[in-house]
Amino acid sequence: MNQEKIVMIGNGMAGVRSVEEILNLRPDHFHITIFGTEKYPNYNRIQLSKVLQGDTTISDITLNDWSWYEENGIQLYPGETVVRVDTEAKLVQTSKERIVPYDKLIMATGSLPFIVPIPGADKEGVTAFRDIQDCEKMMSVSKEYKKAAVIGGGLLGLEAARGLLNLGMDVDVIHLSCTLMERQLDETAGSLLQKELEKQGVNFFMNKQTAEIFGDERVEGIRFSDGETMKTDLVVMAAGIRPNVSLAQESGIDVNRGILVNDYMETNIPDVYAVGECAEHRDVVYGLVAPLYEQGKVMAARICGEPAAGYAGSVLSTQLKVSGVDVFSVGEITEDEETKTIKMFDDWKGMYKKIVIRDGKMTGAVLFGDTSEGNKLLRLINKKADVEEYMGAAEEAAGNMAAAMADGELVCGCSGVTKGTITTAIRQDGLTTFEEVKACTSASRSCGGCKPLVVDLLAHTLGDQFEKADQKEPVCGCTTLSRDEVVESIRKKGLTHTREVMNVLGWQTEDGCSKCRPALNYYLGMINPMEYEDEKESRFVNERMHANINKDGTYSVVPRMYGGVTSAKDLRKIADVAEKYDVPLIKVTGGQRIDLFGVKKEDLPDVWADLDMPSGYAYGKTLRTVKTCVGEHFCRFGTQDSISMGIAMEKKFERIGTPHKVKMAVSACPRNCAESGIKDIGVVGVEGAWEIYVGGNGGTHLRAADLLCKVKTNDEVLEMIGAFMQYYREDAVYLERTSVWVERVGLDHIKEVLADKAARDAFNTRIDEALSVTKEPWKEIIENKKIRKELYETELVSLTK
Repeated sequence: MNQEKIVMIGNGMAGVRSVEEILNLRPDHFHITIFGTEKYPNYNRIQLSKVLQGDTTISDITLNDWSWYEENGIQLYPGETVVRVDTEAKLVQTSKERIVPYDKLIMATGSLPFIVPIPGADKEGVTAFRDIQDCEKMMSVSKEYKKAAVIGGGLLGLEAARGLLNLGMDVDVIHLSCTLMERQLDETAGSLLQKELEKQGVNFFMNKQTAEIFGDERVEGIRFSDGETMKTDLVVMAAGIRPNVSLAQESGIDVNRGILVNDYMETNIPDVYAVGECAEHRDVVYGLVAPLYEQGKVMAARICGEPAAGYAGSVLSTQLKVSGVDVFSVGEITEDEETKTIKMFDDWKGMYKKIVIRDGKMTGAVLFGDTSEGNKLLRLINKKADVEEYMGAAEEAAGNMAAAMADGELVCGCSGVTKGTITTAIRQDGLTTFEEVKACTSASRSCGGCKPLVVDLLAHTLGDQFEKADQKEPVCGCTTLSRDEVVESIRKKGLTHTREVMNVLGWQTEDGCSKCRPALNYYLGMINPMEYEDEKESRFVNERMHANINKDGTYSVVPRMYGGVTSAKDLRKIADVAEKYDVPLIKVTGGQRIDLFGVKKEDLPDVWADLDMPSGYAYGKTLRTVKTCVGEHFCRFGTQDSISMGIAMEKKFERIGTPHKVKMAVSACPRNCAESGIKDIGVVGVEGAWEIYVGGNGGTHLRAADLLCKVKTNDEVLEMIGAFMQYYREDAVYLERTSVWVERVGLDHIKEVLADKAARDAFNTRIDEALSVTKEPWKEIIENKKIRKELYETELVSLTK
């Protein structure tokens, strides 16, 4: 059979998604050729910020790997740009002089970053934030330079700023407006977002216009239009994007701001289509992925000769998550004389909601802090629902939204997947897990924001057959296996080394990644504490160096102070060390300890030798600190000896490896001066007894701890904490805080497990066994100067041996 030839210019998300739609409709009808300027296969550009932030890798964000192109008979030319199109002869010519004919041509050229046209914009050290190459450039610069400026306070700029912070850079954001993300957020939400990001370390210059980037060949600073200047080593342009239309314009295709298309994504030239950020439909150019996928579906149907309604435009929604900051925006966000609003503002919890109503219809919404209603609001606004439907939607409350939705309503706006598509796939294909639904339907494949709703649909569709515990998530992109499957395999197969785990369990990458290596190292040590030898190379750099790295490349050293109690002797040691090694900053921490900031890497072993104090493990996935109040001996309100209790807890559980850091506190009375109510484990003294609280978090995801139990004696406190800690160690996913674990597993379930005395004894036996093999590495590394220097020079200092 003679196949029609489709040539697509561009290998991005919108274009490749369109090809997927074509393959679904006519799998063998076309011979498809794709040209991509970048050297990579199709990847998720939305997740680039996570690569920059260090949360994931390039392989993790790849949507269609090399094998996908081969399996579908697609000829991909990566790193090759189309430079000429002959629409009469139906030929394209590339930068490598390749000439390829087509029957149908898809222009998916995307967009280009807007580089602010100011003097100095071409200097070394100026970059955009648009692709993998830009990420790599920023990562490289951060190793040598420490000051970064981001021009643009929109979605992209803020994600770039957070990533640069994670790279250890001092970050300034310059924004022309007085409100961050002013196109998506109102003044209140923008102000809340700014305050939250300032807490994380981002500096903001609002209402500032950049006039010049100065320096010789390389960036040295920025001059504003008001004459003020600031120094910087890196300038990231994140001031917007513009459609990439030059090739279309040179080829005689009608162009305005973007490539002009009709409702079927057809241009003015027969058999030439445009889709994605390069296309202009009804005077609108879309930059978000959801409408681009809608366009691709319509275009695919047209190319395949299938009947389909034309594309009519999209209601835009934006979801932002930067280091714990949750923001959602959809539709109309500004108010005028003809609008009404529903508003809720909780300053204490940092939550804000605004719903805009015009003529009784919901037209827009802004959420900050709690975005759980995002999907529901998007659905209601898309169908122009009356506000009464929102106000009276009792059936959708308490997790019943899945049941209330119509089959034709969107669940995943990014991929255009409806409830009906998901439920049909679940029933016909026997899907039982979120990952299976994601792979089959592409729901939650892009931003992941609809995952909770997809899981709810699974539960609703499967009914009694649904097992929440079975909704597995892979350890990382290197494997399809979940944490539970990996742990079970290690136990059953007697695996003893990370590489052995990867080989036996069929890891897709030979050496694993920065996400799975530390996890496997932890699981192996947790399962076989007596036999397993900790793999230093699988630890994070802070753990290998036995100190926290600072943004300037120096380190902070925190000696242990049990229960926050110290002595004149230890204070004198700390003062002597600070003077001897010229420590720039000595700070009392929130955990009642003293932190020495600015220690040089080469001085670390000698600093520990001179201190001759246990490490406070401020860097480790272990017990960090036990905060205490002064207790009954000094405080007139105290009912218990909180200091002695805290010291006993800290001395018992120090150095034990845990899935994430663990913070504890002991308060002598319900006034809770030690903040026991927001710790992983908090103990509060009451008259004649102790209350034990678990699952608290005082960080960006603030969570009050839950009351686990009430006991009478100190021994019972240690017994219950030991059982809880070991259950958490054995059951939690690596890097899962107790707050997340408690919510996932359920407090009632944990209470039920720990109520069994035999189970508590077994947990305590196992944690005592694990504690018996922990050692303080500082004792070993200070004994031989030559050895300790070699260890630190190669960054292979072990935390626990």
